[in-house]
Amino acid sequence: MIVRSLSEAQECGRRIVSPDGNWESTRLLLKDDNMGFSFHITTIYAGADFQMHYQNHLESVFCMSGEGEVESLDDGKKYPIAPGTLYILDKHDRHVLRAFKEMKMACVFNPPLNGKEVHNAEGAYELENEPVSA
Repeated sequence: MIVRSLSEAQECGRRIVSPDGNWESTRLLLKDDNMGFSFHITTIYAGADFQMHYQNHLESVFCMSGEGEVESLDDGKKYPIAPGTLYILDKHDRHVLRAFKEMKMACVFNPPLNGKEVHNAEGAYELENEPVSA
């Protein structure tokens, strides 16, 4: 059994702040926990407006607090985000996330993250290079 508190995770190096200043994320469950997915509590700062395209991961996002919107770049549709809203990036969707008020989100990634990832130039997280067997 794994038991871990948010404050514990923040204090032991699992809290990552984006270099662009749009978000911070505490990664409560990671690849080395061997659950097959990772689980994060992410804060999207008020005024954030940034593009992402998770080419290597699928993500589910549940809004716990705050207000914003997610825009699909494939069809231009905008969806409001408020407490209780779940959005699912099930097709590696290119999207823009906007926070009108600071948002607290619970996020699940598949495959799981290792813990130190930040978005690359295309708005994706890189996959860890797997060791090659001899």
